[in-house]
Amino acid sequence: MTRRRSRPPIRRDALSFTTTRQFPTSRLRRMRRDDFSRRLMREHTLTTADLIWPVFVLEGEGQREAVPSMPGVERLSLDLLIEEAREAFALGIPAIALFPVVGTQLKSELAEEAYNAAGLVQRSVRALKEAIPGLGIITDVALDPYTSHGQDGILDEAGYVHNDRTVETLLKQALSHAEAGADVVAPSDMMDGRIGSIRQVLEQEQLVNTRIMAYSAKYASRYYGPFRDAVGSAGNLGKADKTTYQMDPGNGDEALHEVALDLAEGADMVMIKPGMPYLDVVSRVKDELRVPTFAYQVSGEYAMHMAAFENGWLEADAVILESLLCFKRAGADGVLTYFAKRAARLLATT
Repeated sequence: MTRRRSRPPIRRDALSFTTTRQFPTSRLRRMRRDDFSRRLMREHTLTTADLIWPVFVLEGEGQREAVPSMPGVERLSLDLLIEEAREAFALGIPAIALFPVVGTQLKSELAEEAYNAAGLVQRSVRALKEAIPGLGIITDVALDPYTSHGQDGILDEAGYVHNDRTVETLLKQALSHAEAGADVVAPSDMMDGRIGSIRQVLEQEQLVNTRIMAYSAKYASRYYGPFRDAVGSAGNLGKADKTTYQMDPGNGDEALHEVALDLAEGADMVMIKPGMPYLDVVSRVKDELRVPTFAYQVSGEYAMHMAAFENGWLEADAVILESLLCFKRAGADGVLTYFAKRAARLLATT
């Protein structure tokens, strides 16, 4: 039975009492009859404060590239991104999540460009914070946009992602983002121990207010395909996968262990990814750990919705808001969604 996350678990005697209610004394439709009573008893609501907008930034000026597998989503040069971000902020969206599109010439085996102080992400953070100081900037701490092989880490001689060597590079990347002014660094790599190491470095450098959003339960999912197209890592990854470090989709208990470890190491908030197929994990994390919990409505989820909308199979506006409300009901405090701006406009009119 799903519990309201603001209340303690239901006692058995209370549950037994509620199941003795019978028709016609109890007519549950009574409260559904009118809009006012439906609103009064609504357990969860969706607001613009629940939305985080993922964006893709590329080099150049005046550049706008469509992502074919994500209709309506574009890669934007920084000048255009700033204008779009201003609009998002005006709509009430509290934060954006920044993902870079890195040129082939900057990719390497060791992902050195990831921590370049003059790199695309670092420059974008500085420009966005100067242009829109009140907008939260979340940066992706991961190496796959920068590696020539498309993996999220440094490979050893056998082609296995070396955990501790990767963490060394992630530390440099996270620090460069924080020094550029990122409000939140979001390690999405799933290496063991990286949250504690990043927190220690941030403390040492007096960047004590830089928040960490840990992708604590990131599954080795096939729903990420369009995202990899968007950032340009799909071709580098080829037929390889990320099953040796991202989570097995069949596991739920393991997610709780991963989240608990990241919290113990200094994460301020945690992420479950993908979103809708893993709402059970969102619910368990929120119910059992009671921490700021976020979910990512990933590129594959977005692409499926858009395909249905474009074919007239689903009612777009209503389904967008319903899908996001489901995250809230499951326990998510916020959702990363490519529908963020569209949803914010809809919420402004409801």
